[in-house]
Amino acid sequence: MSDDEENPTGLPKGWEIRHSKSKNLPYYFNEKEKDSRWEPPEQTKTEKLKKYISDYHNADGPPTDIPDPSEGKIRAAHLLVKHQESRRPSSWKEARIVRSKEEAEAIIKEHEKRIKNGSTTLGELAKTESDCSSARKRGDLGYFGKGDMQKEFEDAAFALQPGQMSTVVSTASGLHLIERLE
Repeated sequence: MSDDEENPTGLPKGWEIRHSKSKNLPYYFNEKEKDSRWEPPEQTKTEKLKKYISDYHNADGPPTDIPDPSEGKIRAAHLLVKHQESRRPSSWKEARIVRSKEEAEAIIKEHEKRIKNGSTTLGELAKTESDCSSARKRGDLGYFGKGDMQKEFEDAAFALQPGQMSTVVSTASGLHLIERLE
């Protein structure tokens, strides 16, 4: 049996993907070492992992935490591209992100171009390209109110009307495209 047949996840030997019931998110676990983490371990084949997560760990559909409209909350999705200066330069698909901020900007501008020309949607791209664990939910962050997100993100999201997408927004987490859903 080849390595591909043995481990379709792209994770190194001994690692597996499990699902957190409390956070409703996938995480990585090594039974032998009793090590669990949100970010993939070193030596992960990231392209295989992206495909596996996209195929088996996506949660489509709207969130179930629908708030009372009078609470002033909105619902948004985003696509995040991290870089080496991000506050946590790792993600569900890369244990260590080493791209420069300029490289991240070129990547997210290309995503923005593809979304604007109609060749894809933010949700479709987020499933495989976002560095946020919300990727499995097509970038959907659910409902949030003022003070729940980083200021730059919040200001951009609340300035949008439902159905609108932001330009590139820079925060301590990285570079975002934000789409207001509700």
